[in-house]
Amino acid sequence: MQVGWIVLVLRCKLYPPMHNYRYLIWLSFDGATFCGWQVQPNGNTVQQTLNDALGTLLRIPVETVGAGRTDTGVHAKRYAAHFDLPQGIVLNPEQLVYKLNRLLPSSIAVQKIVSVSADFHARYSAANRTYHYKIHTQKDPFLNDWSWFVDRPLDLQSMQKAALPLLAYNDFQCFSRSHTDVKNYLCNIQHAEWSINHHIISFEITANRFLRNMVRAIVGTLVEVGLGKKSVDDFEKIILSKDRKMAGYSAPAHGLYLADIEYPESYFA
Repeated sequence: MQVGWIVLVLRCKLYPPMHNYRYLIWLSFDGATFCGWQVQPNGNTVQQTLNDALGTLLRIPVETVGAGRTDTGVHAKRYAAHFDLPQGIVLNPEQLVYKLNRLLPSSIAVQKIVSVSADFHARYSAANRTYHYKIHTQKDPFLNDWSWFVDRPLDLQSMQKAALPLLAYNDFQCFSRSHTDVKNYLCNIQHAEWSINHHIISFEITANRFLRNMVRAIVGTLVEVGLGKKSVDDFEKIILSKDRKMAGYSAPAHGLYLADIEYPESYFA
């Protein structure tokens, strides 16, 4: 028995357990040329492009985990993903950022790579997310891929008034894509506001989580209020109905931007 214990101790010293190191990567991308973030069998995606670039530079297969899916054409001003590296790989974050930006296409830019705790998850650890939606009301060929052109007058005051109930309720099944695999439709929306700068109208919304297609459905329904197709009171009734068929159409993907993601400080080394 004593010999067996000695052998066990020696093995622990000679063969220590391998540990992975987790990193958070901040990036932005123009979604016009991508089929969204998520890897797909027959489509050009941001995730696959980033995985390939990391694998080339680090000389090992790398699989990133993103903060969430984005639809085809959706953009990100500030997106987050994490990846793991095995023990023994020395990483210089600043140098890797520089090399990634030289290798990646112009439609993807990496801002920062930081070390995070092992229990960090780009999707599930997020405390809040903020989205922006852009609408332009004057024809502009330079905005075609980055903003929704609405050529009819919008009643912005009614759209803002209609958006107020978003802060009072937390079940948004009416704005969720049908047949999703979510366990519930509860979201805590802390901020929802319209603003205008010349002919550019912007919608900003912040919540702890968002359902699939939720922001585009909200914007599309609020635009119907702005066009007089639905009333301010109709919008609140739609929320209470929990029925996607009661809400308006989904706004086009190319006007949507993931603007920011917030994480608790406890995850950062």
